[in-house]
Amino acid sequence: MQIVSYNVNGIRAAIGKGLLDWMEQRKADVYCFQETKADQSQVDAKPFELLGYNHYWFSAHKKGYSGVAIFTKLKPDFVEYGFGDKNFDNEGRIIRADFGKISVISLYIPSGSSGEERQAYKMVWLDHFHQYITKLKKQKQQLIICGDYNICHQPIDIHDPIGNKNSSGFLPEEREWLSSFINSGFIDSFRRFHPEPHQYSWWTFRQNSRERNKGWRIDYCMVHENLSDQIIASGIHQDVVHSDHCPVWVEVN
Repeated sequence: MQIVSYNVNGIRAAIGKGLLDWMEQRKADVYCFQETKADQSQVDAKPFELLGYNHYWFSAHKKGYSGVAIFTKLKPDFVEYGFGDKNFDNEGRIIRADFGKISVISLYIPSGSSGEERQAYKMVWLDHFHQYITKLKKQKQQLIICGDYNICHQPIDIHDPIGNKNSSGFLPEEREWLSSFINSGFIDSFRRFHPEPHQYSWWTFRQNSRERNKGWRIDYCMVHENLSDQIIASGIHQDVVHSDHCPVWVEVN
């Protein structure tokens, strides 16, 4: 099973930049999309269906904002939309598809970069999410959680760790949370295969950051340790440019 995770920064815009052609060439089994910025009624899904994909959407209540989706050639046994908690589900940030014993989640963790209020909400959201996963693991022990975590874990994951030490996405409390989450039983699949620096998945549109590779690695395919022996490969498609993010991927047996 090849799983690609991609924050498309607006799926309609990404389609206009060649997303469908790239998907046809990439031929992944499952695509986890984030920041779709659309609900299903606003997108012509027929071209995706012609490529063989079933598609499941969980959109934000606010139009043109947030949203996650899973597109899959393998028909899932079950799909869960959101947490089942209206206090956290109005922004459309999590969707889960079950394939036998394996569960795949498309995740879009809030950003706190717009100010203190959103940063505080992000930390509350992270705690709720961790509690949700802790409970879910009792039922689903083979989890693959792909998405935009909006956190750089280690200094190697950001181009300027000193200059960004007080920036949302690299704050000590966020990094500590991500360490705790990984230590609860997850594998950062990319780092298992790629210990080298300068590997990023997001670049600001400002100051030619992408051309200069001044980026952040905030997109992950986290795999539960129960699947450790079944992780075949993982990587980042830094050359794919439909968005300010690029796709990340993992392959499991």
